[in-house]
Amino acid sequence: MTDRAVRRRRQALYLFFFLPGIAMSSWVTRTPDIRDQLGVSTGQMGLILFGLSVGSMSGILCSGRLVSRFGTRPVIALGTTLIVASMVVIGTGTAVPSAPLVTAGLWVFGAGMGAGEVAVNVDGADVERITGAAVLPTLHGCFSLGTVVGGAVGMAATAAAFPAHWHLIVVAVIAVGLLVHGLRSVPAGTGLSAAAGEPGAARRSGPPVWKDGRLLLIGAIVLAMALAEGAANDWLPLLMVDGHGLDAALGSLVFVGFAAAMTVGRFCGTFFLNRFGRAAVVRASAVSGAVGLILVIFSDSAVVAAIAVLFWGLGASLGFPVALSAAGDSGPDQTARVSLVATIGYVAFLVGPPALGFLGDHYGLRSAMVVVLVFVASAVLLAPAADTRSRSTAAGHGGPAPDAPPGPHHSGGDSTGTTDDTDRAGRRPTTSGDLT
Repeated sequence: MTDRAVRRRRQALYLFFFLPGIAMSSWVTRTPDIRDQLGVSTGQMGLILFGLSVGSMSGILCSGRLVSRFGTRPVIALGTTLIVASMVVIGTGTAVPSAPLVTAGLWVFGAGMGAGEVAVNVDGADVERITGAAVLPTLHGCFSLGTVVGGAVGMAATAAAFPAHWHLIVVAVIAVGLLVHGLRSVPAGTGLSAAAGEPGAARRSGPPVWKDGRLLLIGAIVLAMALAEGAANDWLPLLMVDGHGLDAALGSLVFVGFAAAMTVGRFCGTFFLNRFGRAAVVRASAVSGAVGLILVIFSDSAVVAAIAVLFWGLGASLGFPVALSAAGDSGPDQTARVSLVATIGYVAFLVGPPALGFLGDHYGLRSAMVVVLVFVASAVLLAPAADTRSRSTAAGHGGPAPDAPPGPHHSGGDSTGTTDDTDRAGRRPTTSGDLT
């Protein structure tokens, strides 16, 4: 590929991470309006959000096989198309109103995220091989940037009392144009041979990775930090509205602040990883997240709680991706290791929404967040487990991994452009257990 073609391809991949971020924050910022329009309780809203978790798991479980059989380009197209369609379905379900239809739309959204972003990460790893430069960290930063932009638009739409269903449909129409534009720059055939070979290779080597105690500790870190991120993505606007008396527009503004803090943390994380190492970064992230949660839960000042959300966002930004990177460096069979840890972490996204919704229905959302606080505080003690064997380029990549709903990993392999087949396979997150 020419330099121009590679540059356009890289920009297209940034776009395919930016779009899901916009889509996700668009409906998250409208959850108070959607809940009121559907006429459901907080607990029932948790069950509706469960559709997103199930859809995401479905997409993750299918992603490796889809990339193996068809390559990244059609899977990126499929995943992004499902995300676009989900905006229309969620918007229609809100307008009718129909809680089952909104749940179905969230399932479609989750399936598109789970399948499509795995393919984007595989394609990004291939661009790294060609250029010898890190791409995956910026990909995940673009997702967080998308959540900021989408959240800001959602906040403005809420303040203007613009109907939620028309807001989501407008997002879908714009996304269609960007999808058609970006897909032309993604070549066909990437990921076919590597994806086909990885799962079997992981199964053939050594004892099962789930018997590795250190890896399970890393999985516990991922579980805690994924819960911290997922709780905010699912419940933060409602938490600020119901728990601190803000109106819907200000609740959306607080979510934008959380997304902005996540974005800053991910774009700046490489510096801190280079300087202090993984264990220190995970510990500091967990402390920051815990401090933010303590103030949000126990402070009666809405201003203090809103500021504390920034600490929550900074804490949630790096713990999850750094722990996934540590899993990749914890021993042989990198793909199997990251797949296992990602699956453990995904339990937070699968169980978190309904569980927190149930607790919030009975005790209030502020009290429900104590569960998240306990998990995040435990990550402070578990942080040394992330100090696995470093690789020469792991620090340079900053241990990149997903954002948001929850993402595929980059395990810290060589990005110098080598053509070694083993290294290239180890760097491509194509198994069905990887996280978006």
